[in-house]
Amino acid sequence: MDLFPAIDIRGGRCVRLHQGDYGQETVYGDDPVAQAIAFVEAGAGWIHVVDLDAARTGAAENRDVVAAMAEAVDVPVQTGGGIRSDEAAFVLFDAGVERVVIGTAALKDPDLVRRLARDHRVAVGLDAKSGEVATDGWLVGSGRTVLDVARSFADVGVDAFIVTDISRDGTLEGPDIGGLIEVLGATSVDVIASGGVGTADDLRELAAVEVDGRRLAGVIAGKAIYEGHVDVAEAVMLLRGGS
Repeated sequence: MDLFPAIDIRGGRCVRLHQGDYGQETVYGDDPVAQAIAFVEAGAGWIHVVDLDAARTGAAENRDVVAAMAEAVDVPVQTGGGIRSDEAAFVLFDAGVERVVIGTAALKDPDLVRRLARDHRVAVGLDAKSGEVATDGWLVGSGRTVLDVARSFADVGVDAFIVTDISRDGTLEGPDIGGLIEVLGATSVDVIASGGVGTADDLRELAAVEVDGRRLAGVIAGKAIYEGHVDVAEAVMLLRGGS
């Protein structure tokens, strides 16, 4: 199980939102590239990046920063936020991004996911409030459930589903274990957990989740790392089978 330390970018800075609310932002640093390097030096095998500006507007607000991060580290980078066209995805792939995360466009233009997944690594972001998938920077309800959307992409070649409980994101109150179990049991695609991680015990609980012999492929953690509740090096060891 992989740890994906998260770097959320808004206005070129490292930030975190509380429950996806753009009005509840905490700034954790002015240099996302340096933060990515620090995570890799601590042992992270992936970096997870979200362009929050692009997620809300669809415009490539921070693509240069994302490209600089991909160039600066020697581990794969996955990134999401505002990727709503083939061209937007190809810019990121050309910049060295290993995997793109499609959220809003997966609901509005599902053929985009299918086209990209034929030859590139794609994850579908399933960001939900009360089980309903949200779009446009988590601001608009789609009217579709997480399981419905997951099943619709189960056989198109996507790498993973990133499942986020928006109500828990940035709260440190623990992940939605029940919801993750449902998604894990509904598809053979890798599932990555996101939202609510606050302690090493939360990571242990996620690592223990199993459905029909399948386990979660990874977990995204952000605020818990920035506020010192989770140490990256210790988390990597824990998720790889350590104590």
